[in-house]
Amino acid sequence: MIPRVRAPELPQNYSWLNTEKPLSLKQARGRVVILDFWTYCCINCLHILPNLKYLEQKYKDSLTVIGVHSAKFDNEKEIENIRQAILRYDIEHPVVVDRDFRIWEEYAVRAWPTLIIIDPEGYVIGQISGEGNLETLDELIQKVIQQHQEKGTINFQEISLTLEKQRQPLITPLAFPGKVLATPTGLFIADSGHHRLVMSNFDGEILHVIGNGKSGLTDGAFSEAQFFAPQGMTFDAENQILYVADTENHTLRRVDLKRQVVEAIAGTGEQSRNIRPHGGAGLDTALNSPWDLVKVGNILFIAMAGPHQIWQMDLETGIIKTYAGTGAEACIDGSLAESAFAQPSGISTDGNELYIADSEVSSIRGVGIVEPYQVRTVCGNGGLFGFGDVDGQGEDVRLQHCLGVEYAQNFLWVADTYNHKIKLVSSSGNCQTVLGDGTAGLQDGQGKNTRFFEPSGLSAIASFLYIADTNNHSIRRVDLDSFEVTTLEFPGLCALDVCIPPNF
Repeated sequence: MIPRVRAPELPQNYSWLNTEKPLSLKQARGRVVILDFWTYCCINCLHILPNLKYLEQKYKDSLTVIGVHSAKFDNEKEIENIRQAILRYDIEHPVVVDRDFRIWEEYAVRAWPTLIIIDPEGYVIGQISGEGNLETLDELIQKVIQQHQEKGTINFQEISLTLEKQRQPLITPLAFPGKVLATPTGLFIADSGHHRLVMSNFDGEILHVIGNGKSGLTDGAFSEAQFFAPQGMTFDAENQILYVADTENHTLRRVDLKRQVVEAIAGTGEQSRNIRPHGGAGLDTALNSPWDLVKVGNILFIAMAGPHQIWQMDLETGIIKTYAGTGAEACIDGSLAESAFAQPSGISTDGNELYIADSEVSSIRGVGIVEPYQVRTVCGNGGLFGFGDVDGQGEDVRLQHCLGVEYAQNFLWVADTYNHKIKLVSSSGNCQTVLGDGTAGLQDGQGKNTRFFEPSGLSAIASFLYIADTNNHSIRRVDLDSFEVTTLEFPGLCALDVCIPPNF
């Protein structure tokens, strides 16, 4: 008989979020417990959050989920940054901050995400790594509950929690804006936390709010349409069409400004599990977390974060397929077919190359769209753990989970997200900090005498750069002649049903 292993107790002297006080496994006796080992940068960790939410709702009187945040990046170790991630992804279970990987080591965890299942008597009964395991988990939980009902060791009661979103409601006009797009027609903002798009002029006057603000996948008029955490956008000025990466719906959407309607053009609404290069008709092909877009001629190029690939869609034929990347999570240069990426999250182009913010390897990559169709690393270490904050040349550069890149004025502007900086990169790979002092905050000013909080998106037009300053819930504007940074105001914009005055 295999000996049963008692689950190691959780530390009570660590920082806990989404709860007034630390939780112990002893307190949770009589309930099934799932420990979710995660880190908030990780796309796979984000993919299982809806599954956990489903299980929490289904078994709310007999299941407790506890997030164990074991940080990969230095920036993810900060309590406030983890709190912001909990708000951004609407996490409703308690989270313990696993400093120094103590809990990770006690449970012999080896990868993100990993789920540890603990029975109502406090024994470890299962461990599952990776994503795509909802059915297995559901069956296991049902079986365990039934067994312990028969033994009389189940405790049917809900645990009362005080959530971060109750302490810090999202009532700002913008909520975690992921990307911004500056066009001659106006400024488009992916108001990701409010599940909508906002269009304004460059003075902050609201022209359109696209989407009703409730997460969902609904086509139709601007006031009826629904998105789910939309991110990157690209604009067809001639036809007044905005293309959108509707990230958590795993779809691409088409916003027709003339007709004022939204419609899906690719994706089924379900997450693809196929990481091998493949393709098909747009609406018949499941996608996996499209994060950013750029249009070249009649081709949409897509930073497909989930399978670590670059995709393309022919807007004439409606065919969508893998363009580059094997599906392995790595930094491998060479031909399109042999290359590999790691959660590509930003994309731009100079017409000859795509430029990719390859976030999990903290590097900027170049992808040829003319012969010889090669993939190269412009700057950054290229390793999954080769991150930091070092200016310099090529592979000596260290970035930290960069999410945005924009080609403008013959340079690449990079949102070095977890360093809270904007950096300038030459075509030869020389990288220099130009904005931000590296401290998370909201401070206007000039050059490095400014502060950002996990900036994620960039877009340039004329002599201005616009920044989606995600955790500040703001759009910042940079005068590229003086490097003066100002925060835009949108006095006519409400947080769904809540309006707060400007300068509040």
